[in-house]
Amino acid sequence: MIASLATFARVNDFGFIETPYRKIEDGRLTDQVEYLSAIEEDQFRIAQANSPLDKNGWLTEDFVSSRLGSEFLGVPREEVDYMDVAPSQLVSVAASLIPFLEHDDANRALMGSNMQRQGVPLVRPTAPLVGTGVEHQAAIDSGTCVVAKRSGVVDSVDAGRIVIQADVDLTSEDTVIPANVDIYHLTKYRRSNQNTCINQRPIICKGDYVRKGDVIADGASTESGELALGQNVLIAFMPWHGYNFEDSIMVSERMLHEDRYTSVHIDVLDVVARDTKLGKEEITRDLPNVSEDALSYLDESGIVQIGTTVRTGDILIGKVTPKGETQLNPEEKLLRAIFGEKAGDVRDSSLRVPQGMEGVVTDVVVFNREGVERDDRTRQVERDLLDKYGKDHRDEIRIVRSNLVKRIFVISEGQQLAKDFVNLQGETLYKRNTKITQELLESLPLNESWKDFEVSVPETNAKVLTLVRNALQQVYLLENVYQDRCEKVSKGDDLPPGVIRMIKVYIAIKRKLSVGDKMAGRHGNKGVVSTIQPMENMPYMENGSPIDIVLNPLGVPSRMNIGQVLETHLGRVAKGLGDQIQVMLDEQQPIQQLRKFLNKVHESKVVQKHLKSLDDDAFLEFVHKNRLGVSMATPVFDGAAESDIHRMAALAGLPKSGQVWLNDGMTGERFAQKVTVGYAYILKLHHLVDEKIHARSTGPYSLVTQQPLGGKAQFGGQRFGEMEVWALEAYGAAHTLQELLTVKSDDVYGRNKIYENIVKGRHQMETGLPESFKVLISELKSLYLNIELLKETEEEEDLDAEESVASPAETETAVKVPAVAEAPESTPEEVEA
Repeated sequence: MIASLATFARVNDFGFIETPYRKIEDGRLTDQVEYLSAIEEDQFRIAQANSPLDKNGWLTEDFVSSRLGSEFLGVPREEVDYMDVAPSQLVSVAASLIPFLEHDDANRALMGSNMQRQGVPLVRPTAPLVGTGVEHQAAIDSGTCVVAKRSGVVDSVDAGRIVIQADVDLTSEDTVIPANVDIYHLTKYRRSNQNTCINQRPIICKGDYVRKGDVIADGASTESGELALGQNVLIAFMPWHGYNFEDSIMVSERMLHEDRYTSVHIDVLDVVARDTKLGKEEITRDLPNVSEDALSYLDESGIVQIGTTVRTGDILIGKVTPKGETQLNPEEKLLRAIFGEKAGDVRDSSLRVPQGMEGVVTDVVVFNREGVERDDRTRQVERDLLDKYGKDHRDEIRIVRSNLVKRIFVISEGQQLAKDFVNLQGETLYKRNTKITQELLESLPLNESWKDFEVSVPETNAKVLTLVRNALQQVYLLENVYQDRCEKVSKGDDLPPGVIRMIKVYIAIKRKLSVGDKMAGRHGNKGVVSTIQPMENMPYMENGSPIDIVLNPLGVPSRMNIGQVLETHLGRVAKGLGDQIQVMLDEQQPIQQLRKFLNKVHESKVVQKHLKSLDDDAFLEFVHKNRLGVSMATPVFDGAAESDIHRMAALAGLPKSGQVWLNDGMTGERFAQKVTVGYAYILKLHHLVDEKIHARSTGPYSLVTQQPLGGKAQFGGQRFGEMEVWALEAYGAAHTLQELLTVKSDDVYGRNKIYENIVKGRHQMETGLPESFKVLISELKSLYLNIELLKETEEEEDLDAEESVASPAETETAVKVPAVAEAPESTPEEVEA
């Protein structure tokens, strides 16, 4: 059983789960929050989170619906002890991400919670138009986003690194001052345990000021710091030519063209070079009997180049293994004499791309045992790593230095040097009475010589000395960190006994949405893609917009997850409001009109106050983010009412019913009835047809039973089980059944014989004894039952026939027996025990 902690819950020091409640005193809500366990809360009267309050925090009702133990009572307001902190306190974080959860059946809500965990990170993640307000916190707590550790100014940004000049008080008298630079290395195309791609993207620009806790880079499945597991797509609830029968999903080809459901998956393949009894295995480009074309992707060390597109059978890493000494014939002796000892004593055991895989090599990681000689590729990897660390170190020192110069210039501008500035080598760089300028300060070396820096005003010297001491301490700490990193690069790796080298190759595979992939909404409404139709075939609205996904309306009533329909209606309204904003922007309407419109959309006083506080530039930036759709939050058990949806539908100029006329894309004719159309949040789940589809011609067999192995990983066959045998028996397909249970399974003699017959053009089958029968005999021998297989001779057969002649009726049988015995094809070996 899987149990999740509820939202806001925590485990206390004694191992009990406790949850927070707000204290109520004499009928008035206080700001005091207390955590109570299930045992402690039994004696208190606890009001619900949505109990009505006035603006001063007093309970407005004389009798308040409260819980005492497991009983729900109407309690006088003066006797209420606590109040829930939020309606979502009852459910887990996964369930609190489902909008309109209160309208879904519990079983479907459970499926929805679990399936959100199976969402595949997409190439273009999009946050939901209809959410619950928990998405931002869930994204931060998931750890996939990069969050600023300290406030500061962004110094530089690129795809893989963010450098922030942090706010640090260099005038502090503390003994240890942290460096005023934060460098964030972003995770790029790293493989997760589910073979999905973890990639981080910066969302800030150079010169931006960030506060501690701000999201500065998005991770997998996040957009602008919000959880983004799927895509907002235009859906319609209607049948379409039977393609959405039984939860099937019909998808428009537009989803593929726009890469809406494209995901990147990273597989890892590894090879190990061992020290064997016959000699050491070697990673090399020099492979026996391999053409130059097959080696074209490999470098001098025999390792594939990063960025190469590889397909089934391509060599990724060249490896040779020593062969045992064998008796050489005269020709081999001559070859050995001409080409040297290496000619025939190794075999090719290279790592190749497995069946059905095609992708791009994104990374190669080489591990070497301590003391093993480095090859060119390993040395190149080490150089790249040292360059990366060196770049970080130079940036850190540059920022510390620029910060020091800036601070000193502010307090000493216009002053003069009190004495000559001499560097560590004893050379005078600047004479006494030289005027202090920005250029002078920037030209001074950042080392111990700064301690003799004095200006003409004595009060300034103490401040300068503190700044210099703290800056030099930062430089010293940064130097130590840099040296430690560099030392670790050249150290060997800890590998298992007998392993000399280990190399891992990471291959990125792009998977577009395809027929057979599993998709789902957040309400447990799951299905499999049955067809991907051209955009022109899809049903379209009166304004010409084609539908993206067509779902079966019969999937709603019996499942009782009405939340998906409400989400669709609210999603349509959210997109409609965004369209209205886009029209106003296109018409270049005055900014006051936009403010007026958004104040109508957002009835909340808090939001209205925030919008009012924004200047025109910040307000326009906010408006531009909303032109693709106004994001809605409907918290669990406290969501949007029907009247709210109707009010906003009127603002967006949409019908209250949420239904529109659709036309058939194939014929252009209007459908007979209006159809519910809107925007829903649909996820692609980690049950992809590309990873599950499998076929086998010939392949590996089990050593013991000689039957084909099972499963895709072993390149196994499909099990023909007991019930499948019954089906063929019922149909009377005797020859097919015999073939499946003998030569296609564990009859080794029959397998070889049928191959021989096919090669010679004879279409007949000879069966031997199944290997599993021999295994059974061995099992019985362990029970002291010795079973021997005896073959009847022709004399014994004649004798049996003569003994069976006893009456006229039996005489007829006796005549027939030899005739049957003479036909070799129809009598298998007779077995006696």
